[in-house]
Amino acid sequence: MRAQFVLSEIGVGLRRNLTMTFAVIVSVALSLGLFGASLLMRDQVSTMKGYWYDKVNVSIFFCNKNDSETGAHCAKGPATQQQKDDIKAELDRLPIVQNVQHESSDQAYKHYKEQFGDTPIAGLVTPDQMPESFRVKLKDPTKYEVIKSAFSERPGVQEVQDQRDTVEPLFNLLNGMNIAALVVMALMLLVALMLIVNTVRVSAFSRRRETGIMRLVGASSFYIQMPFILEAAIAGLLGAVFACVLIVGGKWVLINNWLAARIQVIQFIGWDSVVAVLPLVLLIGLLMPALAAFFALRKYLKV
Repeated sequence: MRAQFVLSEIGVGLRRNLTMTFAVIVSVALSLGLFGASLLMRDQVSTMKGYWYDKVNVSIFFCNKNDSETGAHCAKGPATQQQKDDIKAELDRLPIVQNVQHESSDQAYKHYKEQFGDTPIAGLVTPDQMPESFRVKLKDPTKYEVIKSAFSERPGVQEVQDQRDTVEPLFNLLNGMNIAALVVMALMLLVALMLIVNTVRVSAFSRRRETGIMRLVGASSFYIQMPFILEAAIAGLLGAVFACVLIVGGKWVLINNWLAARIQVIQFIGWDSVVAVLPLVLLIGLLMPALAAFFALRKYLKV
């Protein structure tokens, strides 16, 4: 009997405040959708970092005959074979170095042509202008400074370059976008909480006579609050379900069918990341409105 009464009160409350309930569902869906998207973006940035940091190298560029005229580090002329051999031997002894690959001027020019193809800039460089280099693969890419401090001032070395500098601005941009999404999500959650509190209080006010009678006949505070709490929880859960639909749809449409087909050099997150986020979204969508309603009604239903 009590369960039937609570369910009937929930139905009455949802019908009386249909417009505000719909607003709660939409605001919760959008805010939790942004929350889930932010978590997935964080995973995507971590995946990309792991993918690219595993591929980038530290490059030690050697002086060639052209650098002796323009580069201060190469004033003594191009690097000698002895200088290259000494640096190679030292690199092989370093425990942080995984492997070292030599790239000749001709190989560097070939890679340059592959990158720029038939563009006008491709004809501005000749093979003898391309520096010879060692491509150093580190076991821990963050140890770049060890290589730089050890070899940047060595005779015959033009420059020590960390290829992470090329991709780091992209990661910083993605992290900034993630922070912006979290800020927007927090604002929308605040709006959703205010809507939930207002909706619950309006619902309680419209049924103040019934709650007063229930109090007079000895009903407990929690029993009186239960229909309102469940109303908020149901609205929040519906919003969370829609948020999950948005997250799954975004993954399928934006990543699987659009980005993955156009950007094949990036390793995108898989469905396992999405599946890990969905339960958290549903849990927050269920508990957040219920707790907001509980605390909003503690004083309001005292008659």
